[in-house]
Amino acid sequence: MTSIDTTDLRLLTELQKDAHLTAEVLGQKLGLSASQIGRRRQRLEAEGLIEGYRARLSAVNLGLDVQAFVSVQMVTHDPGKVRTFTRILENRPEVVSAWTLTGEADYLLRVYCENLMALNTLIHSVLLPHPAVARVQSQIVMDQLKADAPLPV
Repeated sequence: MTSIDTTDLRLLTELQKDAHLTAEVLGQKLGLSASQIGRRRQRLEAEGLIEGYRARLSAVNLGLDVQAFVSVQMVTHDPGKVRTFTRILENRPEVVSAWTLTGEADYLLRVYCENLMALNTLIHSVLLPHPAVARVQSQIVMDQLKADAPLPV
């Protein structure tokens, strides 16, 4: 891990809250000059602590009314079949994140779909027909009690 100090941590915390803050505003918050903030930010980016900047979009306002977590259990871990399965995950826009897991399920997918029919299609026409997939379980999100939070730095 890269050596970071408490000022770097405070800078990362502020950037997670609002990545649009200017170096001047960040400098005022942290008691540094804008140029010092700029240099620190560039170093944190170069060292891979800051991976990028994104806009947070409203799924509901974009017509993505169904959020679900989909667990996938594999029947085989043949490298070729797993590769084709993971390629499907990478190319499906509904799958916004995917994790490999320990335990009963091999993968956990977070998906956003326009409606239940679209989720049904993803599960029954895309995931289940794959030869490496043994079982799929979905859990539809009723309400999100805590938004995706910043990392605890």
